Amino acid sequence: MRTQTQNLTLLTDLYELTMMQGYFKNPTDQIVVFDAFYRKNPCGGAYAVAAGLEQVVEYIRNLHFSPDDIDYLRSLNIFDEDFLEYLRGFHFTGDIYAIPEGTVVFPREPLLKVIAPVMEAQLVETAILNIINHQSLIATKASRVVYAAQGDGIMEFGLRRAQGPDAGIYGARAAMIGGCIGTSNVLTGKMFDVPVKGTHAHSWIMSFPDEYTAFKTYANLYPDACILLVDTYDVLESGVPNAIRVFQEMKAEGRSMKGYGIRIDSGDLAYLSKKAYEMLNAAGFGDAVISASSDLDEYLIDSLKTQGAKINSWGVGTNLITCGDWPAFGGVYKLAAVKNKENEEFTPKIKLSENSEKVTNPGNKTIFRIYDKETGKIRADLICLADETFDESKDLIIFDPIETWKKTKIKGGTYTLRELLVPIFKKGMCVYESPSVMEIRDICTKEKATLWEESLRLVNPHEVYVDLSDKLYKIKTELLEEMSKKALDMQ
Repeated sequence: MRTQTQNLTLLTDLYELTMMQGYFKNPTDQIVVFDAFYRKNPCGGAYAVAAGLEQVVEYIRNLHFSPDDIDYLRSLNIFDEDFLEYLRGFHFTGDIYAIPEGTVVFPREPLLKVIAPVMEAQLVETAILNIINHQSLIATKASRVVYAAQGDGIMEFGLRRAQGPDAGIYGARAAMIGGCIGTSNVLTGKMFDVPVKGTHAHSWIMSFPDEYTAFKTYANLYPDACILLVDTYDVLESGVPNAIRVFQEMKAEGRSMKGYGIRIDSGDLAYLSKKAYEMLNAAGFGDAVISASSDLDEYLIDSLKTQGAKINSWGVGTNLITCGDWPAFGGVYKLAAVKNKENEEFTPKIKLSENSEKVTNPGNKTIFRIYDKETGKIRADLICLADETFDESKDLIIFDPIETWKKTKIKGGTYTLRELLVPIFKKGMCVYESPSVMEIRDICTKEKATLWEESLRLVNPHEVYVDLSDKLYKIKTELLEEMSKKALDMQ
């Protein structure tokens, strides 16, 4: 089941609408190019995971102003009737290109490109950034947590700590894309057909006369998913012994013993898990799941693995669903080109800044990913103009667009190219079918396998090169020189 259609047309900043009225009052059929991209990898990592495209597609498909929307805008007393009348028939007529969900991505490259009349391109800015920023952030965080777990299952348990229902629903969706094996969020499970998982709370234990009775009752109800929470009273003196007693009785009764084990939610997880394993193993239950929760993140999981913790399943909540150490993805939406009415070519536009990282890349662009032919690993990404082509049989020289003396020659025949931006909308019509969340999760897993291990490490990772083509770099340099000359002339 996919999400129910919701009209998010007014999910926008007011200035998008006031600018639209300004364009309407000063008629223009100008076609523009806007790029949505980010400048810095989240969480100190070397990559991000693109997510949220399916919701962008739904938003664009349903983009229209309802009678109630028009009435509300009229009540603000800042919009004229002729503009409001125009909005009654508004719909998106442009093109959108995007990097598919689950793809690993890097700073400064367009995750999504809008080519449309300026009023349309302006309106969609806020919602696109809202959707992509949130889900890409959580998918990236989940990917890091999954990496730290070294093959153990990660369950997303963050709904009650998410910043509202939508953040809980779509954050869980993004966490699944990033590699989680399931979520506690039942509505996300229904909406996106992903596995839902869970155990029980301490209150279940406390509501029974004793811990053993609580465990036994739960085991009778859910014999094939019997994960018992053992830290309500005392993990080693009470919880684990009572869990072992229940497991012994299940075994004696001929139960399948499928998906059984314990969960620890507090205390020294490394010490307790090792002692619990010794007890379980001595009783003949060495294959039991030992699950842990308790404010986990990738760094704590990595530390616990280093300490030899006997945990093989992890429930991660607050720090995943909120991305606790990195509150925002930082994606932006910038004008990159304007179509020339006379020759139908795009005139590049550039935004300047005192900070070199904030200077935009001009023009109607695309991205080619360069893979090492032998290993399948990513060598670099190359941002270029949309009409540029490259011959894989010929040498390719790439260079850092800021520190231009850093150059690399990739010999012809040793690399392959893949264009990352794919058509999503053409002339207002959707031409793209979103995969299921679990299919996107598989895509993400394969994508992460194309990263070198040095770029996956949690601390001080090696950043992947994102370079500009010679042609694009020349245009950018010429624009910078032109703008600099104008500034000097004004002094």
